[in-house]
Amino acid sequence: MWKGRFQSETADLVKKYGQSISYDWRLYPYDIRGSLAHAEALVKAGILTRAEHAHIKRGLKVILKEIESGAFKFRVDLEDIHMNIEFTLTKKIGDAGAKLHTTRSRNDQVSLDVRMFCRDEVGKIDALLAGLQEALVEAAANAGDTVLPGYTHLQRAQPVLFGHHLLAYVEMLKRDRDRLADSLSRINVLPLGSGALAGSTIVLDRNLIAKLLDFPAITQNSMDAVSDRDFVAELLFDLALAGIHLSRLSEDLILWCSAEFGFVTLDDAHTTGSSLMPQKKNPDVAELTRGKTGRLTGNLVSLLTVLKGLPMTYNRDLQEDKEPLFDSVDTIKDALAVFTEMIAGMQIQADAMHEAADDPFLLATDLADYLVEKGVPFRKAHEIVGKATAHCVANELNYPELPLSQWKKFSRAFEEDVSEVFDLQRALKKRKAPGAPAPANLKRQIASWRKKLG
Repeated sequence: MWKGRFQSETADLVKKYGQSISYDWRLYPYDIRGSLAHAEALVKAGILTRAEHAHIKRGLKVILKEIESGAFKFRVDLEDIHMNIEFTLTKKIGDAGAKLHTTRSRNDQVSLDVRMFCRDEVGKIDALLAGLQEALVEAAANAGDTVLPGYTHLQRAQPVLFGHHLLAYVEMLKRDRDRLADSLSRINVLPLGSGALAGSTIVLDRNLIAKLLDFPAITQNSMDAVSDRDFVAELLFDLALAGIHLSRLSEDLILWCSAEFGFVTLDDAHTTGSSLMPQKKNPDVAELTRGKTGRLTGNLVSLLTVLKGLPMTYNRDLQEDKEPLFDSVDTIKDALAVFTEMIAGMQIQADAMHEAADDPFLLATDLADYLVEKGVPFRKAHEIVGKATAHCVANELNYPELPLSQWKKFSRAFEEDVSEVFDLQRALKKRKAPGAPAPANLKRQIASWRKKLG
């Protein structure tokens, strides 16, 4: 493609080192679609005749079918998907194929292809995120009024409904979907027409190309357009954060599946055994997902490192954007798909959860609130309940085992109705502020999510 300037062939090692066809071949549908739109603009500009345009269209459609059928032979010496398609097209139809690259550089061509790829994948990933949300909402509905301890610092803290815990992840996934939707405004901008960095003296109708390719906007600076990979970095961040949310859910599931917790049981289809210990049932899906988060984060850091020292405009370093992008997209899609299946097949061990939640110390804050309602300042109430707790621990007692006379030694504000505080269901019903885990709130949230996810 640059034989006019060079007197000798590129070294084989350089060809191998510089090729990207081994992974960017998957951009072929976008490269062909972009070329079809570019050809339309070349006709309007008078560069292509209608006959030449018809030959190009037929040739590109034949190439598309060959790639989809597996008959197309990719060549490493042609470096990338762009040159593989252009070379084959020219070989099939002659000079008309050689005209197709007029006004276009691989710099704006690859940016176009990657943007179209990202745009499509955002939609697919959003659908998978919604699927996992639905699985979590249904699991929350199936759990009903099942109570378990909520934890801070991995220490039992306050009682919550299991469904409320699951809906926390539904909220996280909503933010992931919101970020992806917002990223489209920066992905969905047409760069084609920017050339290598300074456009071309042959002016094409970029608005026509944008319309043909469903881009609502076009780039306004040719130098920025060919060197911009912010949209890739943003998408990699969105996927890394979604992965971190899956990793946090994985950690909960791994704990819940352990004999020490026993809160849930995963289906055999989503667990593995041990090659040595016949009794084992391991939550490998959750563990693998927790591990793959490192790849998602690493791919983001990899691209940011590539971008941080680049002068304007295009530099070959930017070829390193695609492998991290493809890997993150594939990884998050696989993780979301298998997680959705796993959550749908998960069995809730309500008795184990209730047993763990039947710990009166989980209602220490409720005791403090009780005193506040009796007129005791919260900080003083906190101290009083802390002393009562220390007394119970030292004497191996629970709150309900203390007689009223003992409670009054800690504070004269305690009255006969202090025993009502230790009713777990009553305690949960009182947590009725918006966003709190009262059973009525949970039912409303489940109904709301079902409507939203439709």
